[in-house]
Amino acid sequence: MIRIKLVENEAELSEAHQIRKEVFVIEQNCPEEIEWEHEEESKHYIAIHNNLIIGTARWRKTDNGYKLERFAVLKTNRKQGIGSLLLKKILSEIPSDNNTIYLHAQLAAKVFYIKHGFSPIGDNFWEGGIEHIKMYLPKE
Repeated sequence: MIRIKLVENEAELSEAHQIRKEVFVIEQNCPEEIEWEHEEESKHYIAIHNNLIIGTARWRKTDNGYKLERFAVLKTNRKQGIGSLLLKKILSEIPSDNNTIYLHAQLAAKVFYIKHGFSPIGDNFWEGGIEHIKMYLPKE
């Protein structure tokens, strides 16, 4: 069984950082200096399976609303619905103060977010050497 929870201590955050380093910096060759921006103001989540942290994501409040970021699942654990579980947990815990919920999706993940109700907006752009599209969650 996979459990999703808010990061509660430095050890959990360190493991989340290791997953992000593995996925973004090593696997996708993103510049490491941009990977660690906005850490302090973000709410971090982890996915746990058999007492191992296998995925992570975060959200933070910005001037534009709530931004979902840094969805990362270890390569050996992908295609098992972990990203969906992380997304659903975060959406269930974001304050419901009628702010915009948005993200910058890698083009490879665009369909995943569409399946979860997000809509693309604007033109594609490059971030960390990877093509992205801004997406938002329409209000119900």
